[in-house]
Amino acid sequence: MRGDRLGIALMVATTFVFAIQDGLSRHLAGEYNVLMVVMIRYWFFAAFVIAIAARRAGGLRAAAATSQPVIQGLRGLLLVAEICVMVAGFVLLGLVEAHAIFAAYPLLAAALSGPILGERVGWRRWTAIALGFVGVLIILQPGVTVFSPAALVPLTAAALFAMYGLLTRYVARRDTTATSFFWTGTVGAVAITLVGVWFWEPMTLSDWGWMAALCLSGATGHWLLIRCYEVAEVGVVQPFAYLQLVFASFIGVTVFGEVLQAQVVLGAAIVITAGLFTLWRGRRVDQAQEASTDRGADGFRKDDVPEHAAPGRNG
Repeated sequence: MRGDRLGIALMVATTFVFAIQDGLSRHLAGEYNVLMVVMIRYWFFAAFVIAIAARRAGGLRAAAATSQPVIQGLRGLLLVAEICVMVAGFVLLGLVEAHAIFAAYPLLAAALSGPILGERVGWRRWTAIALGFVGVLIILQPGVTVFSPAALVPLTAAALFAMYGLLTRYVARRDTTATSFFWTGTVGAVAITLVGVWFWEPMTLSDWGWMAALCLSGATGHWLLIRCYEVAEVGVVQPFAYLQLVFASFIGVTVFGEVLQAQVVLGAAIVITAGLFTLWRGRRVDQAQEASTDRGADGFRKDDVPEHAAPGRNG
């Protein structure tokens, strides 16, 4: 229980730091090419990933070892593409509306989990996910621009991230979280460098300061996320990841002058309630599945099979 409380606190801190990262990305991408901003951000991220891997048992060789290099590489490409597209969405629509549209990614992931992972999502969780999405829309109060062609930008980011998340869960069946984390950072850094270096622009000294803050916020957010998953189960803390939408919305309104209507309290209540119900329902389903697999026809428990956890969002 104490670990769960610490995990929830760490997840709240993680979402706050990642929201700050989104605000910094919005500012820098509004002044410079998006690909260059993401490239520099990924250089620091890759250095952080390599440093973490080097300190673990087995070092870089163990972190890079995988029997699924193609899928791991595809994951890295999907995430860096998602970040580029999403940052462009911040510039086009602002943090509030871009996050409102991006909130569709759990629905897209649920729809694709069947054909990709062979999972089944019951109507109760479908209802909770849909209500959570409605709650996010109530919080962010997207305007008419949601229905403009620009809305396709964060929607594309949502689809990319949904695919990334599903492939992360797929590779987690055979690879450790450390391996997936290593491939995410290194493949993404190489890919964005090959493209972004052609769009280099000189930056002012003050903006180099903001860039440093962006890189540090990314490393800090990932460190908090790693610690979060070390002390608590993913299912316990995941509903609180919705708070990134609230924090990012607050930054969009107070820093960038974006418009947010006053129904944020009602929307937040719906999102939290839906998240808690999804967690409760998911646990019930998992417990029922464990009860059916842990006991054979003779009534005795079968051997336990360890599972790997999947890492969370943001690069």
